[in-house]
Amino acid sequence: MKVRRILLLFLLCAGTGTGYAQLTLDECQRMAGENYPLVRRYGLIEQARAYDVSNAGKAYLPQVSLSGKASYQSDATTLPFDLPGVDFKGLPKDQYQVGVEVQQVLWDGGKTRSQKRLIEASSAVETGKQRTDMYALRDRVNQLYFGILLLDERLAQNRLLQDDLERTFRQVSAYMANGVANPSDLDAVSVEQLDARQQRAGLEASRAAYLSMLAAFTGQELDAGTVLERPREPDALPLENTRPELGWFDSQQRQLDRQKESLRARYMPTFGVYLQGAYGNPGLDLLKDKFSAFYVAGVRMSWNFGGLYTRKNDRLRIENSRRTVQTSREVFLFNSRLESMNQRASITALRRQLEDDDEIIRLRGNIRRAAEAKVENGTMTVSDLLAEITRESLARQSKALHEVQLLMDIWKLKNIYGEQ
Repeated sequence: MKVRRILLLFLLCAGTGTGYAQLTLDECQRMAGENYPLVRRYGLIEQARAYDVSNAGKAYLPQVSLSGKASYQSDATTLPFDLPGVDFKGLPKDQYQVGVEVQQVLWDGGKTRSQKRLIEASSAVETGKQRTDMYALRDRVNQLYFGILLLDERLAQNRLLQDDLERTFRQVSAYMANGVANPSDLDAVSVEQLDARQQRAGLEASRAAYLSMLAAFTGQELDAGTVLERPREPDALPLENTRPELGWFDSQQRQLDRQKESLRARYMPTFGVYLQGAYGNPGLDLLKDKFSAFYVAGVRMSWNFGGLYTRKNDRLRIENSRRTVQTSREVFLFNSRLESMNQRASITALRRQLEDDDEIIRLRGNIRRAAEAKVENGTMTVSDLLAEITRESLARQSKALHEVQLLMDIWKLKNIYGEQ
């Protein structure tokens, strides 16, 4: 049996050396992360953040506005008396004016700074959500990767089974020549061989389907000769949770902190200077009924107290959101602990099963060899021998299944803890 395993390993390595692609799990994860369409959102989030921050910074640039008006009124101001030497008939009823105003903010109470910080915090929340969505891809790639490894093991065991059946076929043929077996015994072996070939065809079809899905995730062309390297079992299981969801919850808390800061900035006054230039009739000199140019410059302060009406509710709303985020974090950690407990129990059980698998295979091999000797001596039927061969094959398949399942559970535990 060891000779057959070494020969099979040699054939696999030889196939790898003839140009077949060989991939590792880390390579598949990296390529899937680069190929998945959702990854493009990282660049879009960064671009949006840069645009918003740039726009917020423009609040301190001079603000220029152009205005114009033309009006006609039913009455206008006049003097109820005459002034010596002054010919004033009153303001005209039709009035015209076009002007430009330039405003420059000197201090806005921290509103611009608060807005920039809030934009950065909101962008961090979006990025955290993106990382969380992308992380779900890892588990899907793991399932495909280990699914292919499991199929590879089953194919290898199927090849060993076919070798055993081929050897049994030759033995039964020799028994027939010696009169120990009959044609029906040879037919029974042939049926088992056909069944093993059908199983292999089904396994190869499943592997091709899994490989095509893995190729779709990685964006690579993977043919049937692609060899997936089995990951090495880590020395220790993960203990600390570093999932991206935790960073996402933290970024949400920081966003709420920035929202609370922006509330304070809303209640602060704004100071600035302005310059108005205009041309119209009347101008600044109301005693002159003619078009003239003029300008006005000054300092302006504005202080809006309307936000004070909702200040208490706004702060309560933020605190409510903070408790909601904290609750979501606690629920996530609780569910992660439950999942990790289940995975650790499964890993422990599989390791115990693997301790017995080698012994079961050894005993099944002894029973099969004893059955071969009994058939040769005419004390056991070929059907009973085929049953023992099948049991030995199932024992080998069970060990291969346990080995791959152990790796799957370990990597699932790593995925639960966020370990790369």
